Amino acid sequence: MAKSKTVGALIVGCAGTSLTDGEVAFLQRYNPWGLIVFKRNCESPEQLKRLTTAFRDAVGRRNAPVFIDQEGGRVQRLKPPHWRTLPAAAAYAAGYGGDLQRAARAACAAARLTAADLCAVGINTNCAPLLDVPAPGSHGVIGDRAYADRAEDVAELGAAVAEGLMAGGVLPVIKHIPGHGRAMADSHFDLPVVRATQEELEASDFVPFRRLAKLPAAMTAHVVFTAYDADAPASISRRVTEDVVRGSIGFDGLLMSDDLAMKALAGGVAARAAAVFAAGSDVVLACNGGLQETESVAAVAPPLAGRALARFERARAVFRQQQPFEVAEAEARLAEVLHRTA
Repeated sequence: MAKSKTVGALIVGCAGTSLTDGEVAFLQRYNPWGLIVFKRNCESPEQLKRLTTAFRDAVGRRNAPVFIDQEGGRVQRLKPPHWRTLPAAAAYAAGYGGDLQRAARAACAAARLTAADLCAVGINTNCAPLLDVPAPGSHGVIGDRAYADRAEDVAELGAAVAEGLMAGGVLPVIKHIPGHGRAMADSHFDLPVVRATQEELEASDFVPFRRLAKLPAAMTAHVVFTAYDADAPASISRRVTEDVVRGSIGFDGLLMSDDLAMKALAGGVAARAAAVFAAGSDVVLACNGGLQETESVAAVAPPLAGRALARFERARAVFRQQQPFEVAEAEARLAEVLHRTA
């Protein structure tokens, strides 16, 4: 089967620890932009390196993005005994009290170590840092995944994590733009509706994203913001994309959706993908469906072209930015955070 000459604007998952013949044929036909891996795909460093190599072989040996959610704490796909323990995001501010500078240095060091671990197995993109600002009484899906309760502190610590990842040649994907922290439901299972005013959102939720708007990639939220669009979640709302993400926040990097399989979205996955593209996002994420569902998404995904392609080119420049660092010093900072929050 001939390989596609264009790169499809989608990120896909795979079923197991190695690619099936059907998955290889799919990759060769549709040439998706990237692959995302989960715990089900990560058995050992050697196995995972074979998997990421096989993916890149199938898409023409280009330096394609391989994604993971390696935030730390509850959301850590690579775990002991093969990989290091990482603290939850909230541990940095909690461990150092009011000393935000020390907390930021520790967060940056942990991110730099994470980047080294990811690169060793062929992963070059991490869906972190999470920039959501938690609100009192909100759903626990964010919880200790948030770096702090204050928007300014979230921005400071998120910037440190992004810096550490990029110094290790790993592309950070900020999430969940324009904010998931007020949601009273988990978008994996329900559609959250946020009724805060524009003034409230501007003063808090949007602040970290605006501060980090120059970063190269972001993931949207499946959350309705009634102040802007009462009829559609941000991920499929052109109004939110244009007026908030590209407008008020000023983000002009590569914009990708959260997973299309999440129950916050209605309709079939192909219709969901079409809605994401119609809203103005550059790439869709289809990671939990079977091969048949993924093919239906690929059939409606356009090739990366125009401004989306330019954003992709800017984003992948991070892969070439790997810098040396003092491993022992970074490990000492990480150990200190883990000890302080034990």
